[in-house]
Amino acid sequence: MKERDIERALIKRVKEVGGEVRKVVWQGRRGAPDRLVLLPKKRRKARPLIFVELKAPKGKVSRLQALEHEILARYGVRVVVVNSIEQIEEVIA
Repeated sequence: MKERDIERALIKRVKEVGGEVRKVVWQGRRGAPDRLVLLPKKRRKARPLIFVELKAPKGKVSRLQALEHEILARYGVRVVVVNSIEQIEEVIA
């Protein structure tokens, strides 16, 4: 399975529950997560916005990505790494 297959499954599943997914491109900032997931009020627990880093199975987060995730987490932003279709349910839970 490739990263793009997991990405397509994420987009499909989020839309099924009434959410939205945005591709994230940060000019001049490397290591940013791939996607921003927005969940409707009925689906979210505490945070309606979730940044998602997509990886192929066995794919690893780079040092630069890990640093960027830590920076976002310091500000209370939820960042998750998804490297399987099964993990998608954890994102929308």
